[in-house]
Amino acid sequence: MNPGGRPLTKSERKQFNRAQHEQKIKMQLVAEHGPELGNFYYWLRLMNIRGTQAFRTGDVQFIRDVALALENVYRKHQRR
Repeated sequence: MNPGGRPLTKSERKQFNRAQHEQKIKMQLVAEHGPELGNFYYWLRLMNIRGTQAFRTGDVQFIRDVALALENVYRKHQRR
C-alpha cells in the first residue's frame, strides 16, 4: 500500500517495481565500480534503454537531460 491508504493500480505497481529494479542496478554498479564510474555506467545504461524509448516517442528532453549528465561526468574526469 502507498501512503494514500489505497492499493496501487497495476500501472502504478509496474512503475514502482521498475523504479526499485533500477535503483538496485544502480547500487550494484556503484558497489562494483565506485561512485563515479558506477554512476557513469548507470547513466549509459539509462541512455541505452530509455533513450531508445524516448527517441521513438519523440521525447527529446529526456535524451538531452541524460546526455548532459553523461557529459558532466566526462568533463569532471577529463580535467584530472
